[in-house]
Amino acid sequence: MIARILLVSMMVWLMACSDESVVSSQTDEAAVKADSSAQMPYGSWPSDITAASLVEGSRGIGGLRKDGDYFYWLESRPEQGGRNTIMRWQPGMEPEELLSEPFNVRTRVQEYGGSSFTVHDGVLWFSNFTDQRIYRFVAGASPEPITPDAALRYAGCSFDSSRNRLLCIREDHRGLEEPVNTLVALNPAEEGEGDVLFSGTDFVSAPRLSPDGTRIAFTSWMHPNMPWDSTTLHSARFDELGAFVNLTTHNPASRESVIDPQWREDNTLIAISDRDNWWKPYIIAGTAFTAIETGLENVEIGGPDWTIGGRYYWLLPEGQMLLVARQGSVEQLIALDSQGRQRVLDTGAVSYGSLVVDKDTLYFTAGFADRPSALVSANLDGAIQDVIRRSSDAALDAMWIPPYEQVTFPLPSGGEAYGVYFAPQNPHATAIAGTAPPLIVSVHGGPTSVAGVSYRPEHYYWTSRGFAVLDLNYRGSTGFGRDYRRALYGQWGITDVEDASAGAAWLAEQGLADPERLIIRGGSAGGYTTLAVHAFYDTFAAGASYYGVSDIEALAKDTHKFESRYLDQLIGPYPERKDLYVERSPIHHLDGFKAPLLLLQGLDDPIVPPNQSAMIYEALKSRGVPTAYVAFEGESHGFRKAENQIAAREAELYFYAKVLGFAPADNLPEITIDNLQ
Repeated sequence: MIARILLVSMMVWLMACSDESVVSSQTDEAAVKADSSAQMPYGSWPSDITAASLVEGSRGIGGLRKDGDYFYWLESRPEQGGRNTIMRWQPGMEPEELLSEPFNVRTRVQEYGGSSFTVHDGVLWFSNFTDQRIYRFVAGASPEPITPDAALRYAGCSFDSSRNRLLCIREDHRGLEEPVNTLVALNPAEEGEGDVLFSGTDFVSAPRLSPDGTRIAFTSWMHPNMPWDSTTLHSARFDELGAFVNLTTHNPASRESVIDPQWREDNTLIAISDRDNWWKPYIIAGTAFTAIETGLENVEIGGPDWTIGGRYYWLLPEGQMLLVARQGSVEQLIALDSQGRQRVLDTGAVSYGSLVVDKDTLYFTAGFADRPSALVSANLDGAIQDVIRRSSDAALDAMWIPPYEQVTFPLPSGGEAYGVYFAPQNPHATAIAGTAPPLIVSVHGGPTSVAGVSYRPEHYYWTSRGFAVLDLNYRGSTGFGRDYRRALYGQWGITDVEDASAGAAWLAEQGLADPERLIIRGGSAGGYTTLAVHAFYDTFAAGASYYGVSDIEALAKDTHKFESRYLDQLIGPYPERKDLYVERSPIHHLDGFKAPLLLLQGLDDPIVPPNQSAMIYEALKSRGVPTAYVAFEGESHGFRKAENQIAAREAELYFYAKVLGFAPADNLPEITIDNLQ
């Protein structure tokens, strides 16, 4: 069997930096320091990258919008418990925060939220996390609620200026059965729960008005589908009272994922579909879908709609478009003219977030391989003109950042899987000759997510200490086409587990990892894969599960609406195939657990309930397996609070050091590890 590795060379990585002379200087300096650095065992290298430094001065940036002369966006603040606030900026001024504590802009529609604020003529409307009410807000005034204090949630709101109202997705939790999702119209200034415009499906999403306000398009789907399985595209006109008329279903026999509907200035409807294996844009007229020729092959223009309101393309005058095209782990920004001619905008970025086109200037959030992401402006050729807001107040010196390597590796059952490899790198330490580094296989959640290549200080925390990292794109990941994504269907707990084990073993065969010190870690679905690998394989010497699933049957009975039937696709219908749920649940295969395991869990997690980690912890502890359990009060799914992010990272390093027998350079808080001899 011939193994194949796709390397992004150091030269390509260096050319992505903006100043070649600076890069050359840094490279020379790194070489000098490497020559004089001390030889130390892998895992014991002293590092300037602390767990605290990963969150200090950091912020998430997203949801960019323009209204009048101002740009608005959301910022998440780990040091404020993960609170999201609203920022405002215009050229010539510094960004300013508009919303004070305790307001937290975050919707819980579908639990993962998305599109939690909108703005029109200087007035903002946002969903407040604590009570899930929509608030009306003008800068300098106090926010006022416009929805009742009830078990209602709202997301994806847009302002319908033709009728002076908000159009929103509403999720009603007042009934005894599962929540009801509808599309509603809200009075923008007076309290009310909204008038229902569309109902009757399990989910509804992505409402988009035409430029002239006469039409609307949106998507819906039914259990057991997820929005990346099978969605239905609808459009309608409005009558004189604002109700829908001429409601059209564009793909009535859908077996495709249709997402991100938008309207051109001439009221032509555009949407993305994966009907030919790759998400790409189509012109829709009735039930006819005509592909827009992009000249791109084997790329994804689209992604899984875990959150509401995602956009993957932008419509420009005269039939032009901007597209975010993903190939594997790397994204490019593509300009497409009306004749289908495409050109890559050379921004230097490897990932893209929200984008606004304002005349001849682009404003967008950009992820870079060698520095923190930022909100930037650029000309129409992609040349960055200004950095408006950085996601971090500090950036690592290039000497601490290993170049990424996209890898493809063979699978024992045939075929291949993918990942991104980061080698150990530290300007003050070198390895002892003849040794290989411990490897951390990082398994993303979803399981439809994808391992990116943008600036990853959470990985550099490990590589700077002498660990290698494989960020795994197992079967089921996005970026490799629908067939690869659906290769996990019916096989969760089998193919993802095989891919994790095969990737680690293959890197060890290449001499890039120590076969005796292979580690696996992951969160949510990645946490399940971590537990399943421990149950069914003996590849790994240690593991860390963040809010992972140990009992799939229990999850099928106790989770939120959005994912309540997801397991029908990943495993099989329940309870008809209860046998598969038992067969694939790590809690029922305790004899397979031999390697030490760390479990980390938020106690307010509505997606993977805390009993999932508690059950496997108690079971393994009673059987003598070295196990540690760290729980966090007030923490949800995905740790948002800075203090918990720090504690979790340090607990991991402490755990690996103890169970694998190396001495970290860090002074770490102790955690209790049961059954450790």
